[in-house]
Amino acid sequence: MHDKISLKEKIGYGLGDAASSMFWKIFSMYLLFFYTDVFGLAPAVVGTMFLITRIWDSCFDPIVGIIADRTKSKWGKFRPYLLWVAIPFAVIGVLTFYTPDFDEKGKIIYAYVTYSAMMMIYSLINVPYASLLGVMSSDRKERNTLSSYRMVFAFGGSLLALWLIEPLVNYFGGSLNSKTGWLATIAVFGVITTVFFWACFFFTKERVKPISDEQTNLKEDLKDLLKNKPWWILLGAGIGALIFNSIRDGAAVYYFKYYVSGSVNFDFSLFGTDFHMTPTSIYLVLGQAANIIGVIAATPIANRIGKKKTFFGAMSFAAILSLIFYFFGKEDVFLIMSFQLLISICAGCVFPLIWSMYADSADYSEWKQGRRATGLVFSASSMSQKFGWTIGGAGAGWLLGYYGFQANVEQTSTAQNGIQLMLSILPAIAAVISVVFILFYPLSEEKLQIIEQDLNEKRDQSN
Repeated sequence: MHDKISLKEKIGYGLGDAASSMFWKIFSMYLLFFYTDVFGLAPAVVGTMFLITRIWDSCFDPIVGIIADRTKSKWGKFRPYLLWVAIPFAVIGVLTFYTPDFDEKGKIIYAYVTYSAMMMIYSLINVPYASLLGVMSSDRKERNTLSSYRMVFAFGGSLLALWLIEPLVNYFGGSLNSKTGWLATIAVFGVITTVFFWACFFFTKERVKPISDEQTNLKEDLKDLLKNKPWWILLGAGIGALIFNSIRDGAAVYYFKYYVSGSVNFDFSLFGTDFHMTPTSIYLVLGQAANIIGVIAATPIANRIGKKKTFFGAMSFAAILSLIFYFFGKEDVFLIMSFQLLISICAGCVFPLIWSMYADSADYSEWKQGRRATGLVFSASSMSQKFGWTIGGAGAGWLLGYYGFQANVEQTSTAQNGIQLMLSILPAIAAVISVVFILFYPLSEEKLQIIEQDLNEKRDQSN
């Protein structure tokens, strides 16, 4: 339990989220665009689909957590899912970006089925992966480090995906509206994610054991969860943070295609092939690079002033900067890119903190109740992601429809203003909601130190 985590294991753990984040970021940034401009669905239809499928998927996450908590294998509780689900994850991802030759009703049904399956498969691998943090080490500073490695690799995977997505689609299909280009590109990423998940499985180890090996029933686990005040607060803060990101992510491609003037491309070569980066890609890649800066900064800042204060400061600055973002005109490209950098640094600070804080809330529950349900507690993290993504993604589709968006035509001033709001005012409101929740988070660094010492003493006595 007290083993020091090696660099190899930290990298292996990070590769797991690099895999998840590739698909997550592609879905966040491009799936709404794919469904409207390539697949051919109305934005309001897509928004409703996002709402319905993601609500069910969010409820599915705790089920996965409960199952994972009760999994027994020679590899542990959570690691086996990285081995078993990696290939289905890649296959369903490819099918999600396949465009069948169906009529409108058939396409809607196909989209519902494949997207629902993708999100359920995502839960089956991502909830156990998230829970793994809680059993790799009991040391809260070591968890901060692991969480930072996770986030660096997560944003690194996102950066790679956003850097290559448009160039690869154009390479395989000739344009961003190419069905063949999207299918081939997602297949490439599917191979990469499988390799990364398997590396995470082989390089990591589960160490933390429950104080008691007695198997609790579901009713007791749920009762403990409902009494876990830090869990509820993190759920609210996480939903706010994810709404903040999902609205900005979902609107970014539309913002550049239909609002920002200019179409300067940047060329680069890869394996002897020439590719082109659009301003959209530059904006997205810049955001991911800035996220990594935020992740790296989060651990030393949190170790100095505490996780709660760091979370509060980062989201507060993100809200203020997002409000200012609204006043930029379509010609203010330098300011747009600069504020994307600053906002993304703030957002990057938040996510390693919240994952580490979920591990703390699992410790709190075990300290308070004498029972540990790591998978169930950590499924809250995935559930908050899905709920935040649900509200943000569905809202993005509905807002586009409300403001009169029409795919592949010049937009009205009303539609352009709506797209502006989705990059500025609306995310700022979500950030403020997240800040309000975190104000009530009760686990100070002093409290966590007491909990950690008590639990370690009890584990030493039980061994």
